[in-house]
Amino acid sequence: MTPVSYDDRPVLVVTNLDDPTADFVIAELHDRGVPVVRFDSGDFPATLSCSAFIGDTDRWRGSVQTPSRRAELGSARAMYYRRPSGFTFPHLDKQDERFAAAQARYGLGGILTSLPGCLYVNHPNRIGDAEYKPAGLAAAAVVGFVLPPTLITNVPDDARAFLKEHGPAIFKPLSVPLYLVDGKAQTVPVTEVTADEIDDSVTGTMHLFQKRVDKVADIRVTVIGERTFAVRIDSGLLDWRTDYSTHTYTPVTAPPEVERAMRAYLRHFGLVFGAFDFALTEPGEWVFIECNPSGQWAWMEPPTDLPMTAALADLLEGGLRVS
Repeated sequence: MTPVSYDDRPVLVVTNLDDPTADFVIAELHDRGVPVVRFDSGDFPATLSCSAFIGDTDRWRGSVQTPSRRAELGSARAMYYRRPSGFTFPHLDKQDERFAAAQARYGLGGILTSLPGCLYVNHPNRIGDAEYKPAGLAAAAVVGFVLPPTLITNVPDDARAFLKEHGPAIFKPLSVPLYLVDGKAQTVPVTEVTADEIDDSVTGTMHLFQKRVDKVADIRVTVIGERTFAVRIDSGLLDWRTDYSTHTYTPVTAPPEVERAMRAYLRHFGLVFGAFDFALTEPGEWVFIECNPSGQWAWMEPPTDLPMTAALADLLEGGLRVS
């Protein structure tokens, strides 16, 4: 009888404490008997420690430890890198805090981005590259997506001219850091804007203005490794993220040209996972809005029965393919 081999290499899940999406994946991996070590890099150094050595080999040796788990750096089969919290050193003064945070980022962060034989979903550095909206739009144009006319500026006159030529148009943030109102995290919604609303406050930072797409629905496509899960979202909203109770979800199939462009986009950034957003027009054109390399997807699984959790677990469990 042939013995069954057991792969005891863990999957590392690096994310914050409150991450239901990661919870689903971890539960699936546990059900399969796949070892998982979860931690938040932002817990360093309070409840997370790391020691790593390199010199006589071509790989790091050492470990990352939490109060309950230990992960050997050379044994990780995959890393699911989601949304860890940032490094904080509240006991230090501002100057020392900046210094300590930089050492943590480039020390611990650098070690976690250079693990041998580890499949990254996605690699933190590649996530960082892909999170720049201007880079994403440029790559989208190169791979052949249809794009809405877009202006990024801090010049009021240029903004007014764009809005007059391309209105109706919208404003949306280039990045969404933690934004609190009365202590509660808020989503910064997409909003319509007109030329007469532009004033000199635009000079204060960069703004993204975009022609509003005349859409009949939105489409979220989650690409996980070689698998694609496309869902039509009917909400009647300019920004569907503002009220999930209005949604109707319908699984759809991406047109071949969109599928090819998505694959080219992910290759461009070195990603194995991407959450693409499109606006669907009446003639059936898929207009590219953005791709989030750390996007949410789990909320769509129950109403669609699409096996996204299993697909992500398959990807992490398999690790890197060695030819």
